[in-house]
Amino acid sequence: MRRPVRRVSGERGRPLDPHVWPGTLPAARQLVDEGLDLGPLTVLVGENGAGKSTVVEAIAMAYGLSPEGGSIGARLTSRASESPLHESLSLVRNPGAARWGFFLRAETMHGFYSYLEANPGKSMEPAFHEMSHGESFLAVLAHRFDSPGFYVLDEPEAALSFSSSLALVGLLAEIAVSERTQAIVSTHSPIVAATPGADIYEVGDWGLRRVAWEDLELVQHWRRFLDGPGAYLRHLRD
Repeated sequence: MRRPVRRVSGERGRPLDPHVWPGTLPAARQLVDEGLDLGPLTVLVGENGAGKSTVVEAIAMAYGLSPEGGSIGARLTSRASESPLHESLSLVRNPGAARWGFFLRAETMHGFYSYLEANPGKSMEPAFHEMSHGESFLAVLAHRFDSPGFYVLDEPEAALSFSSSLALVGLLAEIAVSERTQAIVSTHSPIVAATPGADIYEVGDWGLRRVAWEDLELVQHWRRFLDGPGAYLRHLRD
């Protein structure tokens, strides 16, 4: 197997202060203290503020990717807001594996499109700004997720419809069976989390814990809501 990253480790990184953010996040402390083995596809699921985006951002930066998204070599910068967690991490890489990578971050993608317009590559890029939000995401997936390497995705479902989310699942499922490609994803989507072959971790006050898809709190909430939305919605009127 020649997947890019075997393990995320905190053994050779800067110590993490547990009293200062992001050290106040249980997931960040666990990642530094215990490390995390990465399979072909790792999916992080959790509530807002649990730390899943902070974790994937730090892993992307430890790999050499810009915190605002893009491929190796892209240096998109607008307003620095990333955590220093990457300074506490090191990656155990596979010798001979592809070095290329790409960070898809929903909240900064429009800035990335402007960066591409200002810094055109050798190949013709689609006119991302002329597309809808969802169409541009699908175009990025089609044009950037076709090479061996390490892919980091932060809430990629944000712009996608149900059918487009299924297209993303199809792409991630291909990555999961590839011997030279690897991905880590943070998501609120039970559809994305259901990707075959994914190692799913639920992020919360406990840190990171491996769970089966059907045992995710996210999945259980969606099932109950779809079975009887009134039970949830009536609380909005109380």
